[in-house]
This record gives sequence, C-alpha cells and structure tokens, in this order.
Amino acid sequence: MQQLVKNLKIKLFADGADLDTMIMMANLEYIQGLTTNPTLMRKAGIADYKSFSRQVLKEITNKPISFEVFSDDYEEMKRQAMEIASWGDNVYVKIPITTSTGSPTTDVIEYLVGKSVKLNVTAILTPEQVNSVSKVLNPEVPSYVSVFAGRIADTGRDPEEIMRTALKILQQNQSAELIWASPRELLNVFQADKIGCHIITATTDVLNKLKLVGKDLTEYSLETVQMFRNDALASGYNL
Repeated sequence: MQQLVKNLKIKLFADGADLDTMIMMANLEYIQGLTTNPTLMRKAGIADYKSFSRQVLKEITNKPISFEVFSDDYEEMKRQAMEIASWGDNVYVKIPITTSTGSPTTDVIEYLVGKSVKLNVTAILTPEQVNSVSKVLNPEVPSYVSVFAGRIADTGRDPEEIMRTALKILQQNQSAELIWASPRELLNVFQADKIGCHIITATTDVLNKLKLVGKDLTEYSLETVQMFRNDALASGYNL
C-alpha cells in the first residue's frame, strides 16, 4: 500500500473528529493533513469546541489542520476566524462559502486573507462559487478551496467536470489548492488524482480501503460470501 500511495500525486487528508483516530492518522506518513467540522464534532460527542481543538493541536503540530467558524454574523465570523488562526501555525480556518441564509462570505474571506489568515473555504458546489472565491484570495497566503464533490455526486451529477473547471479557475492563484471534499468511495481518490486535483479529504472509513486496492476479486467474492454466512450464524437465523 505504501508504494501505491507514493504513486499518487494527490495529497491525502483525513477527515474526522475523534482525537485518538486523528492522532493515529496524523502519524501515518501518507496522510498529509487533517480536516474536521462542527457536524463531525457533534456526532463524536464533542461538547467543548475550543478545548477539543486545542487538544488536537497540542498532539498534532506538524501537519495542516482545518477548523471551522460557526457564526452567521460577518463580524463574529471574523472574530472567530482570528481566534482559531491564533491557535497554531498549522491551522487553516474554514469559512463556508455563504451564511446559512445564503448571504455570500466573500467580504469576510477578503478581510481575513488581508490579515494573512490561511483559509479553507468550504461547502462549495458550483464553479461560480469557486470563481467568486478565487477573485478575493490572496496569492501570497496559502489557502484551500473545498468543493464537495461527493455532494455533487449525490445529486446524480458527475463531479469530475466541475472539479476540472475549478482547477482551471484556480490556476491564476498558485497558493490556492483545490480539495475534493466529501468523497463517498475509494474510487474517488483515483478520480481526483487523475484530473490533477491537489488534495482529497476523506474519512477513515474511506481511507482504510486503500489496503483493498488491487485485491483479487474472486478472493474478495469468497470473503463476502463468508461474511454473509458468518453473520447469519451469529444471529441465529433459521427457517
């Protein structure tokens, strides 16, 4: 698997909110960064956002980590972003492309990059949104642009065309990296790599499937049948 990963040009980021798992993934050489968000934190039972984030950063100091603001008010978004950015040099601040009411956050983004805050602009789904972000990013400040390819696919659309368009838009800013976000299956890693996407961020459930790459399909078929039978026996089913 190590050789497989070395052959990939794309960077692999781990997405999650469990501290032990985040530390484990950060210790893997082929994981080059980490991301999280309030929804993942809530699912993981995180009650204190700041305390958890600072604990993560105490353990992981040498790889980029993205933490998200959660206010809908522009000024409060700026304040939260500035505080989050102060937590560490490896911190990228996630700013959603709009507020929850649909108001654009480009002014907030422009203000923050003007303060040299490294951003991860998130929840993007359209080329128009990528374009609006690209116009306000600072080429001298590293940034991520997270396009939720998995959610695009959820609507029945092939995300590859949109991701290719996003790459073309971002060519004018060499400090901005495109993230293929919310992948649903391991195949997405290879799709993203093929088109030249810079980063893909995936949960451990997806990344753990890297060990299956190249597996003999006949063998995998047998293991699947064995799984079904073992689960039926363990459940005590009978007819």
